[in-house]
Amino acid sequence: MPQFVIEREMPGVGKLGAGDLREASQTSCKVLRELGPDIQWVNSYVADDKIYCIYRAPSEALIRQHAEKAGFPANTIAEVRATIDPTTAE
Repeated sequence: MPQFVIEREMPGVGKLGAGDLREASQTSCKVLRELGPDIQWVNSYVADDKIYCIYRAPSEALIRQHAEKAGFPANTIAEVRATIDPTTAE
């Protein structure tokens, strides 16, 4: 299944507490259950003013549908073409 990186511009998100992040995660998971097994949230990286999320889904359209239903921005969505890490250099 294709994997996507979603950039969400959310000013001040890096200052949110654990409770706020838990609530956002619960909202996301609720919408994922409604959309069914074709979309999976892998993980997210919270920065100062953005969240970078990794999802698996058959299409960008399903990623956008999740964002709209959950009330989250999806400013940029890019399909991952390859993954590299330090072992790639070996």
